[in-house]
Formats: sequence, structure tokens, C-alpha cells
Amino acid sequence: MIKYHLAEDTIGKDDIRKLIGWLKKTPRLTKGKLTLEFEAGWSRWVGRKYSVFCNSGSSANLLMYYALLRSGRLKNKKVVVPSVGWVTSVAPALQFGFEPIMCEADPDTFGLDLDHLERILKKHRPSAVLMVQVLGVPHKMKRLLALKKKYGFALMEDACAAVGATVGSKNVGSFGEMSSFSFYFGHQFSTIEGGMVSTDDRELFSMLLMLRSHGWSKDVPRDVHNRLVREHGVDDFHSPFVFYEPGFNVRSTDLNAFIGLEQLKKLPSIIAARRRNHAIYLGELGDRFYVQRPEPGDKTCSISFGLLANSKDQRRRIVKALVDHGIETRIFSAGNLGLHPFWYERYGKGSFPFADRIHHFGFFLPNNPSLTAERVRWISGVVKKAAL
Repeated sequence: MIKYHLAEDTIGKDDIRKLIGWLKKTPRLTKGKLTLEFEAGWSRWVGRKYSVFCNSGSSANLLMYYALLRSGRLKNKKVVVPSVGWVTSVAPALQFGFEPIMCEADPDTFGLDLDHLERILKKHRPSAVLMVQVLGVPHKMKRLLALKKKYGFALMEDACAAVGATVGSKNVGSFGEMSSFSFYFGHQFSTIEGGMVSTDDRELFSMLLMLRSHGWSKDVPRDVHNRLVREHGVDDFHSPFVFYEPGFNVRSTDLNAFIGLEQLKKLPSIIAARRRNHAIYLGELGDRFYVQRPEPGDKTCSISFGLLANSKDQRRRIVKALVDHGIETRIFSAGNLGLHPFWYERYGKGSFPFADRIHHFGFFLPNNPSLTAERVRWISGVVKKAAL
């Protein structure tokens, strides 16, 4: 029986009571004004000009890739993708006919290895790079942005599992052309299902809005809509239902946005609890296991605490002890994505020394706001005892 889950729902009883009260007023449930309010609130919080709410973090990544592709800004279809992340950080590159080039993992943050990235940039001159803020541990953004300036690629920042992490004084998700976030149950906070794409670029914002909803212009800023009508000679009568892009339907709803607005109010306390737990784990286990390390001055906000065992056998012993004590665990993210069938059946195995180590030795410990400091220390003790 699991006593300590990797994730606990951040939607509490008070949130449910407020939702019930709102539902009794028979409001509009599909996408409407609350979605716009949530998007605006999120933009203010993260430090971006524009945000587009969708039905998942995976859809947010899908929209980022396709908006960049349809923008006409890319000199080629080569894109660098991470070896450590989630399948839907990489899958849109395959789905949209990009030429993905996989990058080794950084030994400190587990994000893109920037030495390997620069070798790729010199050799292949890709138009775009997708990076992941792995597990809420911020990456080395100063050097990454210097590479962006030097080689001129478009940067997509996957911050799906990193809400609340900061690089200096800036929230993760405020870098690059676009950034994605996930509000899934297991992440920093939840809208049941949900995701967001944020950007400072008005043209990309308009493209994202069209792609989110069928490819029509009903949601874009009025001046953009009017320009499209003029450019394409559209009859006014037909204009609301003209499709300018081959879009999707990955909208969320006002019901999810209502929950999101309430979650935003709780976000400071959620972040504080996750940071406290992460710091305790680091103090208890950081000297005995290989763990992620952010740059000095950057702050982590993890969804789980990740660490690497010293061997496969040690990981098996620790995992057994965790299960025996009712502590949920799992492999580190998806391990090395280059070792999964979706990748190697197309490109051959993407084996990299450090990403492989994460794949074979990595595992997660619970970190969620429901855990007390005492419980985190007890879980750490189970790990240390089993590791002997």
C-alpha cells in the first residue's frame, strides 16, 4: 500500500467548494472570459507578454513546434532535442517532419550538455533548439543564451515540470521565443489537465491562437484578423469561419481556467513547500548520491527529487526498500529518450555517457506540498539504509 505518493493533488477541498459554488451559477464552461483572465494572470506571474491556455503540456509543446514551423522564420528544419526529457518534448519534431538531432545531458542540471550542443551547432547549423528545464532544476541559461546569440537559433523552452524555478530573478519559462508549461496532476500545480504556451512575440502569439483553435482567426487580436481578411479577400459574412492555418483543437475550458485562477493564489505556498523539501533531500542525500545542481543563485522547484544510484544493483535495493515502506518511486523522467523505440527505430540508439547513466541509475523520491519536513527526512533515511 502506497503511503507516500510521488504526487498529491493541489486541488483541495476549498478549491472544490469554490468550484461547486461557481457551477451552481450555471456559467459558461467552455473557453470564454475566464480563460482570458487565467492567461493574463499567468503572463503577469511568469513575466511574459502573452500566454495561450491549452489542454496539456504536451499540446503546448505541439503548438510551439508548429507555430515556429509555420512562422516562416526557419532557414532549415533541423532542431536539437534533449536526450533527457519527456517523449512529447521530442515527438512533435518527428510528427512535423523536422530533422531532430539529439543532445547529451549536462552533468550538473541534466539539461542540454552545452559543450555537445555547441559541437552540434557548428556542424549542423540547426534553426531551432528545444531545451528542458529538467525536473524543475534550472539550466545554465546565461551560456545557453550566449550560444543562441552566437549561432542564431530559435529557442523553445520546455518548462513543463519547472513552474516556480528561477534563474537569478527571472522565472523559468521567460526565455527564448516560446516556453511551455504543464498543469497536470503530478506537476507543481494542477488544472486537472492543462498547459500553457507563453511568448513575448505578438506574431507567434497570433499564430498560436489560430493553431490552438482549428486555424481560424476568431481569437487573434482584431488588427491581425482584419489584416488576414484584407490579404485574402475574405467576404465579411464568412470571416469568422475562414481557416488560415491547418490547426488543431487543443483548447481547454473555463472550468479548468477557474481552477487555474485559484491555483495561482496558492502558488507561493506551493513553491515554498517544494523548495523546502528539495533542500532537505539535498542535505540528507546530496553527499551520498549524484544529484542535480543548479548554477549559484538559481532556485529549484522540483516536482520530485531525482537522484542517481551508484549502480543498478544499488538502485534495485533502494527501490525495493521504498516499495516495502509504501513510498512511491519511478525511473528518472523517461531516462534517455534515445534508448526508447520511438527514437531508435527511426534513428538508431542515441546512447550518450551521462544520459545513459541517468537512464540506468536514476530514480525519483516524492516531493509535494503535502509532505512535512519530518516525512522527507524519514524517506531519506529509508534510502540511506537501503544503500549500504
